[in-house]
Amino acid sequence: MSQTCAASKRWLPLEANPDVINQYIWGLGVSSEEVECFDVYGLDDELLAMVPQPVLAVLFLYPLTPQSEEERKQLDSTLKMPSDGVYFMKQTVGNACGTVGLLHAIGNITSQINLADGSFLERLYKSTKNMDPMERAKFLENDSEMEEAHSVAASAGDTEASDDVYEHFICFSCVGGQLYELDGRRSAPVSHGASSPESLLQDAARVIRQMIAKNPDSNSFNVIAVSKKM
Repeated sequence: MSQTCAASKRWLPLEANPDVINQYIWGLGVSSEEVECFDVYGLDDELLAMVPQPVLAVLFLYPLTPQSEEERKQLDSTLKMPSDGVYFMKQTVGNACGTVGLLHAIGNITSQINLADGSFLERLYKSTKNMDPMERAKFLENDSEMEEAHSVAASAGDTEASDDVYEHFICFSCVGGQLYELDGRRSAPVSHGASSPESLLQDAARVIRQMIAKNPDSNSFNVIAVSKKM
């Protein structure tokens, strides 16, 4: 769910529900035998140890606040695109942050998983490989197949779909030995320091704990791990 910056097109928000997300990505070309999303029930070591490994990416839903928006604006002026091949796209469609987060998650692990031949995601990543982040955003905005798939997924959740929401999805990925926060509302990825595929979940949890601590009175947080089946 998200409340994004002004956009010419708005979708219904995607629910932070692993069952919904699994059906969504499997329908787009990710193998159900290879990748599955799971709830992360807590950020202490014991609960993190329950998450199926290896974790390929982490999705985080959090509430937007005046403080978080001011921090984003201040940081954005200092960001630059990294040179280590991070797949990153801007978000120009309102409430599309769940889909953008998933596209970031899958787009940065295409060398580690197999996308179905001729599937939507295989075609999308091939088509946008050499595009810049804004060109990728426009590609998504103009793709009716993606819009329809998102609409079906957004309608499949347990809560009534509404575009009047104030939460936002971001993705954490490990690329080139760095932990990146990927948020389509930002100007570029945010590096949070060294990481590895083995420590991705713990490294993302460290950053997420810091973000939650800034808004201790809210319960509008959700963490989902994108894991590879072994």
